[in-house]
Amino acid sequence: MVAEIICVGTEILLGNIVNTNAAYLSERLAGLGVSVFFETTVGDNPERLQETIELGLERSDILILSGGLGPTKDDLTKEIAAKACGQELVEDKKAKQKLLDYFAGREHKMTENNLKQAMVPEDCTVLYNENGTAPGMVINAQQNKKIILLPGPPSELIPMFHRQVEPILQSYQRGVLYSKVVKIDSVGESLVETKVLDLIDEQSNPTVAPYAKLGEVHLRVTAKADTKENGQELVMPMVDELKKRFPTEIFTIEEDVTLEQVIVEELVKKHYSIATAESCTGGLLAGRIINVAGASDVLNEGYITYSNEAKMKNLGVKEETLAAVGAVSREVAKEMAEGVCKVAHSNVGVGITGLAGPGGETKDKKPGLVYIGVCVNGDTTVNKYQLRGNRKKIREVAVSRALTMIRQKIM
Repeated sequence: MVAEIICVGTEILLGNIVNTNAAYLSERLAGLGVSVFFETTVGDNPERLQETIELGLERSDILILSGGLGPTKDDLTKEIAAKACGQELVEDKKAKQKLLDYFAGREHKMTENNLKQAMVPEDCTVLYNENGTAPGMVINAQQNKKIILLPGPPSELIPMFHRQVEPILQSYQRGVLYSKVVKIDSVGESLVETKVLDLIDEQSNPTVAPYAKLGEVHLRVTAKADTKENGQELVMPMVDELKKRFPTEIFTIEEDVTLEQVIVEELVKKHYSIATAESCTGGLLAGRIINVAGASDVLNEGYITYSNEAKMKNLGVKEETLAAVGAVSREVAKEMAEGVCKVAHSNVGVGITGLAGPGGETKDKKPGLVYIGVCVNGDTTVNKYQLRGNRKKIREVAVSRALTMIRQKIM
């Protein structure tokens, strides 16, 4: 089965927003065993959009479009897709009622153009949106081909695709695809590939596919089989082999489990609390932890101590330490981690200090230099990292390194 991804929106072409939808859809489709040969971005132009859809229907079995389902005049994806399939738009009563319910009691009243979102192609399955106003659709096109329309905002597209579209795509496949994602931290992509290259070279069924994430490397193990049980029998021996090769670096083999979720679960299990003290990362670490349901059971406090004065006042970092070695140092990271443990009465304390750049560098300290301290019940480890990239990437990678250190320290 061949799918084609079409992302709609002039704002993508202008670079006003980053097109994360294409990356997400490509990854999920690969996991479902659906081949993606083409990805296209097209602006809000009716003629070019229709040409793109018609070309896609010639060369692919399934078209997946994101964006252009809103209430305004330039939101034309649904209309053009219906025209390309020779279908009229009809009102979907459930979609209309959901719109009315969505705006009921809100400060902003529903305008007449919102009702446009309740109109759908006459031969389609409607995907009702639980996170916004625009429903998605699976349109039955010619020659048993399908056009799947999804809303543009990732907060709406991702749950709709995961909960509603994936089961539909799985039903189109002959047999089943069973997969596990082996998630590895603390090891770079090149080293991971070196350690599994023989498995990749010899693979047939199951297959092993590596891909890098921010601060992590994932290995997707996938098998084609007649049943889920047979697929599991093919996949799990490979997973067991990977566990032997990465005995401490694998933190999960579940698709939807994150590193911070593993940490929170372990903290709960141990009845540990955690507190964070962040300088260059400015609260990103606390934010990652708070993303996990149940974080309130373990996260005591989070401090953003950007200035030296804040480090001294809130964490007890010594003035003489700052004067002697500077804020970006092993000693200050240690005092931050231990200080936040003390003031927050936590079992685990994390201190992050660094130069995210640009600017602020000295002869001995370049942008990307980060020190991370993790204190667990009085035992402190400090690691030094020289990270690369722009300011945003350095901060995000620093948080990933901190999470890895926490996991290794508490497991």
